[in-house]
Amino acid sequence: MENINAKEVKDVVIRFSGDSGDGMQLTGTLFSNTSALIGNGISTFPDYPAEIRAPQGTVAGVSGFQVHIGSGNVTNPGDYCDALVAMNPAALKANRKWLKPDATVIIDGDTLTEENVKKAGFATLDPIAELGLEGYNVVIPDITSMTKAALDGMGLDNKSVVKCKNMFALGICFYIYNQSEDYAKRYIDSKFGKKNPAVAEANKRAIDAGYNYAANTHQFANTYKVSAAPLEKGTYRSINGNVATAWGFIAAAEKSGLPLFCGSYPITPATVILEELAKHKSLGVKTVQAEDEIAGICTSIGAAFAGNFAVTTTSGPGLSLKSEALGLAVMAELPLVVVDVQRGGPSTGLPTKTEQSDLMQALYGRNGECPVVVMAASSPSDCFHYAYMASKIAMEHMTPVILLTDGFIANGSEPWRIPSMAEYPAICPPIVNEAPAEGEFMPYARGENLARGWAFPGKEGLEHRIGGLEKDHLKGSISYDPANHQEMTRTRAAKVAKVVEDVPALEVMGEKDADILVVGWGGTKGHLQAAVSDLQAEGKSIAHLHFNYLNPLPSNTEEMLAGHKHIIVCELNEGQFAAYLRQNFQHLTFAQYNKTEGQPFTIVELKQKFNSLL
Repeated sequence: MENINAKEVKDVVIRFSGDSGDGMQLTGTLFSNTSALIGNGISTFPDYPAEIRAPQGTVAGVSGFQVHIGSGNVTNPGDYCDALVAMNPAALKANRKWLKPDATVIIDGDTLTEENVKKAGFATLDPIAELGLEGYNVVIPDITSMTKAALDGMGLDNKSVVKCKNMFALGICFYIYNQSEDYAKRYIDSKFGKKNPAVAEANKRAIDAGYNYAANTHQFANTYKVSAAPLEKGTYRSINGNVATAWGFIAAAEKSGLPLFCGSYPITPATVILEELAKHKSLGVKTVQAEDEIAGICTSIGAAFAGNFAVTTTSGPGLSLKSEALGLAVMAELPLVVVDVQRGGPSTGLPTKTEQSDLMQALYGRNGECPVVVMAASSPSDCFHYAYMASKIAMEHMTPVILLTDGFIANGSEPWRIPSMAEYPAICPPIVNEAPAEGEFMPYARGENLARGWAFPGKEGLEHRIGGLEKDHLKGSISYDPANHQEMTRTRAAKVAKVVEDVPALEVMGEKDADILVVGWGGTKGHLQAAVSDLQAEGKSIAHLHFNYLNPLPSNTEEMLAGHKHIIVCELNEGQFAAYLRQNFQHLTFAQYNKTEGQPFTIVELKQKFNSLL
């Protein structure tokens, strides 16, 4: 039911937070998907605890989901929230720092017990006063008790009833933000309706109970409405970066006419790509969950040799383990895409948190002179595009490609206009099907882009040697000749460098001679773009340049970097891309703004830094 008195607002940020077993990810997903169906711009940020199951009620076990919805183009999940739903005192404590000054705070009053307050690490028994929340709109409904009352008589056990409290909280938010309950109820029916109709009915009743509580108790001074965003015409769906990456590979395989093979080992936060690909056997996708990272990439290399479009997926620790086999793919000159969904490191590091610290490993982390193409996606939805383009480059240039995403865009979601595949370029691998009419087949003879021919095994007259030892520049036979090794080393590097002909030129957002040029790469784009846009609206001389192709760099990189008083490179590491740019453009000066907290940039901190330069 629509609230006609709802206050129209441009955008809002809501953060759902609770124990990792409280269903906050589902709650946030249902709210964001409902917003997407209305036509809002959305950007989400799931924030998981790293431990499999931290002690219940502790700050270490808090799981969060932030969603930013707007009536315009939403490029990031927002810095600070307009509303915080905290299912226990630990969630309140963990998220106090993310509140806007006038935020609404909803906390389950049933959890404000002495035991829970102490477990959350509070020094007193009054968390509201201790956190300085007296000036906020704090609402303390007894969510657990009211959920139990709403589901009384349904015959469910206490554990099943309490699990529905997240839906009660969702119902409150549906009322506050003037949203329909219909999508959430349809989802619940599709998820539980056939297997457990009583559970489905209980969750739907909990949504209604939360909605009615908010509507009838008048505890919320205002309700809000966010109008639909003006989106390009088309069919949209909400998608996260990992699913978009998987679909980009499927689309590329279809365009190339080759079967898709993925050999991978599960690793946070990349596992969903393997899981998504495994769902699509009907589209000719083959997946192998290997026993370790090395086996994962080696099965993919074998599949590439056999005539498949091959990919493997991992995160930073797994990329380290795959490095030797990646060198084999370089030496054998076989097409392969390696996805590295970056997370905080080193070692196990911060498995569920985001970082951009694998760039140097992607560029140089192999023995010998071993260049590969390196690319990076910038948002959840464009993971589809860059997965497709990485696939095209790998197959057409017969080279491995590393595609960098990160935990932020891999788990985050946003609206994605489903493209027509007619919009995407053809993929034409240099497949050799017939032996030459005269003479011997030369497996390392090269075409215009320096790619060798791709001859699948089992074809008469196309037999050839392959492996990790250096090869003759034409025959492919093992060669220890010094001059041949020098030639092949330079040829492999030249082949990767020649990919620049397929790399689109850079475009700057703003004036080409702005005083400050903000440079970024990969998943920081949304935050950098928002910060620069805000300062441009204030009349500041600032521009933004973002990179998705990292090796080789776009051909007009130097032209775009020149002509600015200040160039500041912003990245979620300690300066890896800045060092790479200094190496390539030694006559230019680069400032840095770096962060390695396991969290994305905030727009506030970026604007403060840029203003200090201005």
